[in-house]
This record gives sequence, C-alpha cells and structure tokens, in this order.
Amino acid sequence: MQSGTNSSTLEPMVEKLAYRGDLSAKDCAAIMALPFTIQKLERGQYIVREREIAKHSCVMLAGYSVRSKIVATGARQIVAIHMKGELVDLQNSLLQVADHSVEALSAGKVAMIPREEVIRLTLARPQIAHAMWIDTLVDASIFREWIANVGRRDARTRVAHLLCEFSVRLRMAGLGQETHYELPMTQEQLADATGLTSVHINRTLKALEKEGLIERANARGIVIGEWRKLADAGDFDTNYLHLRNNEPALQ
Repeated sequence: MQSGTNSSTLEPMVEKLAYRGDLSAKDCAAIMALPFTIQKLERGQYIVREREIAKHSCVMLAGYSVRSKIVATGARQIVAIHMKGELVDLQNSLLQVADHSVEALSAGKVAMIPREEVIRLTLARPQIAHAMWIDTLVDASIFREWIANVGRRDARTRVAHLLCEFSVRLRMAGLGQETHYELPMTQEQLADATGLTSVHINRTLKALEKEGLIERANARGIVIGEWRKLADAGDFDTNYLHLRNNEPALQ
C-alpha cells in the first residue's frame, strides 16, 4: 500500500457523490481532504473477505471489482459489479463485519479510506451523509434487480438485461458507449452473475448475435445494433439505476 498525498485522487468519489446529492464547495473539499492509502490490485485479489472485520471503505480508481457469496457447495454467486469512481463497501463503515466478499475482477487500483474517517465526515457534513445514503440505496435497488434477473427471467433475458446495464453504467463511468464497449466479465464470470453455466452463456451470446441484437468483434467486444430491441429482449428499464432526469435518452 501507498499513503495518499495527492488530493485529486479522490475526485472520482466527489463526482459520484455530487451526482447523488447537492454538495457545496466545502463538502467537496472535505471529501478531497480524507486520508487514504492507495492499493494496487491483481486480478482475483480480495479487498475484503466474508466474516472479516472491515476497516476501510474504498473508491475504485481503476479496474473492476465484484461482490460475491460462496455457498456450501463451493459455487460462487456474483451479486454486484463495481467500476471506476464507484464506492465499494460503504456499508461496512457501519456494519464492520463483512457479510460478503469483494475481490478484484481485473487488475486495478483503489483508494482505501479508514472507516472512522468516513463516519467522522458524515457526522460533520449532513449533505455528504445524505449523498452516501442515496448511493447505498441505489446499490440496494441494483441488488433487487439482479435478484429478479436470476430468479424470474430466462437465460436469454438475463444476459440481454446485463448487457444493457453494462452499456449504461460503463457510459456513465466514461468506460464505453451505449452501443459499443468491452465486456468487463469473462463468460465464466457472467455465468456466476446470472446463475447459468459458462456453456449456457456462450450459447446465449451466440443466439443474441444470430438474432442481430449484438455483434462481437472479439471475445469481449460488444456492439449493440439496435439498443431498444436489446432492451426489450432483456426486459430492461433504467428506472432501478435512478439516473438523473437530464440523462440523455436511450434509443
């Protein structure tokens, strides 16, 4: 780990919270002044494991991470994905004991903020506390959608839905466009996120491609021909992402 000295490092955190709440210049300065350490991550490295005492919340600065649960059989269920600018394990600032694991999906970098500093900041700055509260509520909304996706949609709809979500969230993070992006997950990881097998994922992607809903220039590259048709196939509505009203419409 490396102690943070550059105040601009936490700009992604400021931008994320400012999206969720009306922050003053002093609020933004208070966030930028938080102490942190930089941690570089290797693919598969754990940020926190289930049942550990969580001592930090973190901000994704580069790369991707996932939250997951391991069941008694050893199978993994991925329950969330996080990308650049997003706050991970904010709830552990209060809950302390991790009830799930968070690991790096790819090589990346995070800013680790001591949980005591997060609590201190929220007590001193109500608008920041409000923005963090909304952010955790939106996380919960996404969790609910993922549960519905795994529990009540068929394979074609599950995969199409996730592809649509990636298109929106990657665009918001500046990591892709609505109609073309690099998949942040392998087929095995997509399987863990949708409750399917990697073989089923492969077949489903090929079927979506055959229908003309997507094109794949390579294993990870996704090109969406007609966004609205893919959204219809995936039973996808952006409501659960709680975007601002001025976000550009998706065609």
